[in-house]
Amino acid sequence: MSEDSKSMVIQSNNAIGSSRKVKFWNADRKEELLFYVFAAPWIIGILVFFVYPAVMSFFYSLTEYDIVSPPKYIGMENYISLFTKDELFIKCITNTLFMVIIALPLGLMVQLILALMMNWDVKGIGIFRAIYYLPVLVPPVSISIIFTMVYDEDYGLLNSILNFLHIPPQQWLTTVQLSKPSIIIMTLWVAGSGMLIYLAALKDVPKALYESAYIDGANGWWRFWKITLPMITPALFFQVIMGVISTFQLFTESFVLTQGGPDYSTYFMMYYIYLSAFRYGRMGMASAMAWILFILILIITVIILKTSNKWVYYEGERK
Repeated sequence: MSEDSKSMVIQSNNAIGSSRKVKFWNADRKEELLFYVFAAPWIIGILVFFVYPAVMSFFYSLTEYDIVSPPKYIGMENYISLFTKDELFIKCITNTLFMVIIALPLGLMVQLILALMMNWDVKGIGIFRAIYYLPVLVPPVSISIIFTMVYDEDYGLLNSILNFLHIPPQQWLTTVQLSKPSIIIMTLWVAGSGMLIYLAALKDVPKALYESAYIDGANGWWRFWKITLPMITPALFFQVIMGVISTFQLFTESFVLTQGGPDYSTYFMMYYIYLSAFRYGRMGMASAMAWILFILILIITVIILKTSNKWVYYEGERK
């Protein structure tokens, strides 16, 4: 090859290299790099504070670990022991499922009723909306402490009302029959958060639908059942998912109000996980319970997602 040919090849290679550099550092590539730079804190946070703890908790669930001594691998023994030897854990699952089956639908119903009331076009309705939402701003521990005074057997507000009505006072927090209903009543105190979501959904329902139904002679119940409820099912779907997750994680109410009593009637899964990990030092067992709780939430959530196409409507069409 002649010298001129070699120089031409070198120049062409340099041109290709420079074009590749220009292509690599184009505007799209810089924008992509900036995205990763700005997203890095969030990605690192997820990896450090979520992925790593989740992986380690699963590892600890396969070990005998008391925080002080090194973890000892025992395989699936913790999981087997929970379902075959630990009767209290089965009771915790039963208590938690009771709250999911009874407290969650009741809470959703109260939230929807409040939203329908707050959707009325009357003077001063904004004041009532603020009043019903205010309890949401109060920390759960504070609400639990307030309700310990409300449920007090001697000086509590509820028993004072019962005495006024000549009804015998009740032991709200110290009897098995009333302990869980008392917690359910307390959870309804913060129904304002769901009320706000339903209210936003109600505002999006076209008024033309109500007017057409009214002209056709539909009564109020028919308009609610055939127009209002289908149109707000996306909000209802969201509330059901979030309600399942939060109800499975009940802890503060049991910890502050009843300490799991009486007779373990308010031992919920999160409360038992806390006791096992930080009071009894059974971190391996607590990790196994946490993963069982996660699997239960996952199963119920997947069932709701799979069946949502039969009752959730978007823009008036079933998805």
